[in-house]
Amino acid sequence: MKPPITPIHQVDTHRLIPSRYPPFGILDAVSSPEDLEMIVELEGWTNDRISAELGVVQRIPPSEWVLGRPQASVIMAAFCHPRPGGGRFNDQSRGAWYAAFTLETAHAECVFHRTAELEEIGVLETRVEMRQYLADFAADFHDVRGDDPSFAELHDPGSYEASQKLGRELLASASNGIIYRSVRRLGGECLACFRPRLVSNVRPAAHFEYRWEGHREPTIQELTLDPGC
Repeated sequence: MKPPITPIHQVDTHRLIPSRYPPFGILDAVSSPEDLEMIVELEGWTNDRISAELGVVQRIPPSEWVLGRPQASVIMAAFCHPRPGGGRFNDQSRGAWYAAFTLETAHAECVFHRTAELEEIGVLETRVEMRQYLADFAADFHDVRGDDPSFAELHDPGSYEASQKLGRELLASASNGIIYRSVRRLGGECLACFRPRLVSNVRPAAHFEYRWEGHREPTIQELTLDPGC
């Protein structure tokens, strides 16, 4: 059974990504898939360079691409560069735009994943700078926040098996995405958007530094950046 659908009108959702990823890219400048193909051909790009810049863009129908608008590359990167193993509601064949309804929840989700990555390599002494993006949504989303017992496995803190299965099924049936409970912050709420064109009014906001000093919980400090940078 598919989850119920809830219309949402949510402004200022919060997404955090490492600052090392550039806020601009080729997709901000092109206005059509044909323009992109021409640039790639003229520049003589190799397959490796295309994969590095555009990821799995070929797996997303061109009709869904976001092009030629501010933050187009940032939006498309979420879909074209899925994490190894995927996320809660997507596998590694195609990404999704994940965002939290509050900054505190976004921090909790991000810290959990960054800490897990650091523990894998045995390093809990490091600093990571993160860039915050705000985005607005006005669309119908499947909603698994309720107390239906079948939703419990979708929020399993240690496994994405059930949630990725549901995500694949909903993506194939033209779903816009899923609203769900944060697994990393009690009371928090998040969304996974499957459709690039529904990610609207994207704009960069604050920068933060996560600093691990031998413990699983980092200190989080908002950075004041030079306006000229």
